Amino acid sequence: MTETPGILAIFNNAAPGREAEFEEWFQHEHLAERIAVPGFLLGRRYEAVSGQPRYFNLYVTQSAEVLKSPAYIERLNNPTPMTQTVMSEIFKDMIRTVCHRTLRLGTMRGAAAVALRFMERTDPNALRSAAEELAKDKAVACAEIWSAASAAEFPVSEEERLRGGDRKIEACLYIETLRVTEAEKIAGALSRKFPAASAGMYRLLCEIRP
Repeated sequence: MTETPGILAIFNNAAPGREAEFEEWFQHEHLAERIAVPGFLLGRRYEAVSGQPRYFNLYVTQSAEVLKSPAYIERLNNPTPMTQTVMSEIFKDMIRTVCHRTLRLGTMRGAAAVALRFMERTDPNALRSAAEELAKDKAVACAEIWSAASAAEFPVSEEERLRGGDRKIEACLYIETLRVTEAEKIAGALSRKFPAASAGMYRLLCEIRP
């Protein structure tokens, strides 16, 4: 049986005036460190065009099990000096959730994305229906549904302790589009359809693979 891919979804702000340090760490240490962990398949970084928090990044893994593997836990519990500084002083408003990618429609990747975050449980059939409808749009590269894994399966790491704890989502409807203008229209429509959710519209900064 094919494993369900894992998603590590992270949304955050950066402390004012510390953005340059945040960028230096992310681009020259953190992404390469994470994608080197066995089972990590893809990392993507985004910056908000509209919505909050300002930054959003995701990692695709072979399964959610990778995100509690010995190799990954070792990384989380032994942060580098730069990571210790970023986690304790620069990361703000952290939302970090291990998810199962329960649906993916489409074979392409896009240059912009809409992330519709649900902090409470929501009707999976409504999410699937919305994803299927969006996937018919030629402006959409792919549509995915992420469902949170049980937080009890993932112990609090040293990195999370440095951050002071993270908030979690229950689910995310994630859409990649070819253009930013198309993502803006979709974000608006989804916000009206799911008023209890938080919508962010993001432009791609970079992508990394092993």
